[in-house]
Amino acid sequence: MVLAHVVDSWTRDADRHGEPFFSLFFIGGSASPLFLFLAGLAGSMSAASKARREGSHRAGAAAARARGWEIFILGLVFRVQAQLLGFGPLANLFKVDMLNTMGLTLVAASWIWQSSAIRSRRVLLFAAATAAFSFSTPLVRAVPWLAWLPDPIEAYLRPAGVYTAFPLFPWAGFLLAGALVGDLVDAVRLMPARNIWLQAGLSVAAAAGVWLAWLASFQPALFPTARFWHDSPTFFFIRLGIAVLTIPMAWLIERLVWQPVLRPVATLGRSSLFVYWIHIEMVYGVIAEPIKAELTVWQSLLGTIAMTLLTYVLVLLKNRWLEQNELKGALRWLAPVVR
Repeated sequence: MVLAHVVDSWTRDADRHGEPFFSLFFIGGSASPLFLFLAGLAGSMSAASKARREGSHRAGAAAARARGWEIFILGLVFRVQAQLLGFGPLANLFKVDMLNTMGLTLVAASWIWQSSAIRSRRVLLFAAATAAFSFSTPLVRAVPWLAWLPDPIEAYLRPAGVYTAFPLFPWAGFLLAGALVGDLVDAVRLMPARNIWLQAGLSVAAAAGVWLAWLASFQPALFPTARFWHDSPTFFFIRLGIAVLTIPMAWLIERLVWQPVLRPVATLGRSSLFVYWIHIEMVYGVIAEPIKAELTVWQSLLGTIAMTLLTYVLVLLKNRWLEQNELKGALRWLAPVVR
């Protein structure tokens, strides 16, 4: 995530057309689908945990839904903060960014999760919803009558003027797929033998999905209006397969690597929303104005390392502060970001 934003914001124009830039940008760009995928995975597992504690399937779904609305509202707050700090165009207030899409899709996922207490049915529903968002994207982007909607509303469905960064089509599909995998992971949480089979199954399914999608990309397009890098279902499933592969990879690494080595990664992971919140302004805001579009691609890579270390230090300071203090009053609204 930090890599994608630093390379995008700080790299000079002369270096933005070579292979190193495109390679780093592609690697960093995988963070967006992965961020949504893991949000869905965590949301599904959290709903299941809440349902077990409360003894109510509906209570688990309600908690996930509240979390979704919480993130959506924080997305609006984030836009106001960016406007106050950056003094950009007022249109930025209505931009559909990652947190907007994440929040709304978590709400939708909670309703799917609540629709059935039978796990196999939920998995099928999540799979159908994922496919629907992916395969509908080229159609949604080609529908003429959506242009009649005000741009800030249309931007939730497809790119519209300056308002769109992450429209629901296809980005919601990554979160819904994550919710599917989270439901499966939760099912084997206390069964080590089945967990091994699940991780193996995820590895095979993800690798096969990437391979089949890659092969399909060389075939005549299913949707003539689709563009591979923007709204193609094949590119969607390539990125989704990569996201799914991270689950068995993380499971295996956790068992092979000395735990203290992984502690910084886990620390950053638990505070991923906080890292997202603070680093965007440091990378794109006025504080970075002197180096925006001024660095070579390799200097941007070094900048990525420096920014990651800085955010890690800030996370440690934040965690230490929370151990000694409690959020009160209006600051309680920021609890989902800093906790």
